[in-house]
Parts: sequence; C-alpha cells; structure tokens
Amino acid sequence: MTDNKEILKFFPQPIFKYKIDSYQEWNAQLLDYIYGLKEDDESGIERSNINGWHSKPFDLKKKNSIQHKFFLNITKYVFDVFKSYGWKADPEKIICSEMWAIINKKNNFNLLHTHPNSYLSAAYYAKAPKNSGNFIIEDPLSVSRHSYPIIETKTEFNTKVVGLDIEEGDLLIFPAYLPHKVGKNNTDEDRVVVSFNININNFS
Repeated sequence: MTDNKEILKFFPQPIFKYKIDSYQEWNAQLLDYIYGLKEDDESGIERSNINGWHSKPFDLKKKNSIQHKFFLNITKYVFDVFKSYGWKADPEKIICSEMWAIINKKNNFNLLHTHPNSYLSAAYYAKAPKNSGNFIIEDPLSVSRHSYPIIETKTEFNTKVVGLDIEEGDLLIFPAYLPHKVGKNNTDEDRVVVSFNININNFS
C-alpha cells in the first residue's frame, strides 16, 4: 500500500550554519571591541534582552575598524545564502542595515522575537560556553498550532520548537521573519553574540 509513497517537501524554513574561518582571531578582537562599548555605555538599550546587555548599533562606516573588517569578512557567507535562495546577489545593493552585540550573564536570556523590515538576520557567537543558552526557533506558521493529534514520535512534520546547540565561531543566518529566542545562560561565564540584519537597497 505504501510502496509507491512519495513525500513532497515544500516551504522549508532554512537556517544556514557556518563555522567562520580563523574565528579565534576574530573573536579576540571582537570581544575587545564589545567590552569596550559596554564600558563606555553600561546601560545599553533594551530590546528582546532580559537583564542582558544590548549594545547600540555598531558604527560600520568606520573603515579599518574591527566591526567593519568583520562584516566584510562574512559577506561571503551572506552571498552564499543569497545563492542558496536563488536570489539576485548584487553587492552594490545588499546592505547590513544594523549590527549589534548582546552580552548575557548568568540567568540572562532573550524573549521570542523577529526582525521586521529585513530579509535576513544573523547571529555570530564570539563567546559561547556550554550551557550558556541555546538558539531556539519556533514554527512561524501559527495555524499549525491550532489543532493537532497527540504526537507519538517527533518528526520534522510535527516539530513546533527547536533548540540549537551553538559553539564559538558559529554563524547562523536565517529568515528575518523566523521567530527566535535565546535560552537562559546557566553558566558563570558571559555569552557574547554579534547579531545583524541584511536588507536590499532597491532605491540606489
């Protein structure tokens, strides 16, 4: 009866995961920059962070700065995502609309949120001790939560929430509409992430 079964999988929700080249060297410089920002602005800003420190947007126009060099280095991964999507990758039009950092200390976490008015969002892990908080994603199709039978076996078709283990040097790039949050940091060490949004400038 099921010998001729064919499963057609449409409308996936991709998360692209990369390990950044020479991430140890990048992390050392990024951490110096980020902790310097925190020293100059202890209050930071509040967004999805609960008790964690959220920086103001990085100054990406400052050439030869670590943040500028870092973004130039990771554009190859952004272009690879565009290629995977089959989108036109015009370097003159693809822009980083904002980049920032979050430091989560013990018991800090981030609430469920999306990044409106962007095509892609990303999270890069400059410091990520084990058990410092998973990257958690939820099914953006809210209607799938409306009614469903008792789940006997977890599969890709019935999963509503997924937690990803991450390590230092990991870069996640995902659709900006994808609901995501960060689990609680259960360690005594900081968890430091650099996040950014990617947009397309259609007016130039």
